[in-house]
Amino acid sequence: MTLSFFNQFASPTLLGIPLIAIALALPWVLFPTPSSRWLNNRLSTLQGWFINRFTQQLLLPLNVGGHKWALLLTSLMVFLITLNTLGLLPYTFTPTTQLSMNMGFAVPLWLATVIIGLRTQPTHALGHLLPEGTPTLLIPVLIIIETISHLIRPLALGVRLTANLTAGHLLIQLIATAAFVLLPLMPTVAILTATLLFLLTLLEVAVAMIQAYVFVLLLSLYLQENV
Repeated sequence: MTLSFFNQFASPTLLGIPLIAIALALPWVLFPTPSSRWLNNRLSTLQGWFINRFTQQLLLPLNVGGHKWALLLTSLMVFLITLNTLGLLPYTFTPTTQLSMNMGFAVPLWLATVIIGLRTQPTHALGHLLPEGTPTLLIPVLIIIETISHLIRPLALGVRLTANLTAGHLLIQLIATAAFVLLPLMPTVAILTATLLFLLTLLEVAVAMIQAYVFVLLLSLYLQENV
């Protein structure tokens, strides 16, 4: 039983071929495509309004140089939200529960912000490693600590997203299993457990959206430090 709880996080295969590529490509098929008409349908209008509002909030603290990242960050936000929410459906696979994939998103984007900072303003970028007014004896220690804290940033991005989604999926499966087992024994308790499962599912939908937003928001803050 313990192993079966974690089987949901294994990448599905068909004839030995991993199907994670289909799971990553499917969300892009579900998005409504823009039309050439003057008036769009309600779904396209809602999607455009959401993207515009998110882009405005995301780029608010950034200067003009950081606005070049608008398309990349907005696309990443919509992609992660879609993957996280589709993974809550029954008999589906959530690619964002894989730490390797999340690190594949976090490390290159974080490294790109660091490289941009070193190219455009190297003095300011390196100045983050040593606060102003630091005593001479503490300079080597603080440089090491600040360097480690910067290197941990992409790891924290990937682990945060993976841990929150994995914990939510495990909790949903545990409560669903408990409700199924209790149904013939104690129907009243099983109904209460199923109600708790419904509320937890609503919470996980919110967590799926919030974690995608936090992932992109932290990337924008790292970009703000280096632009």
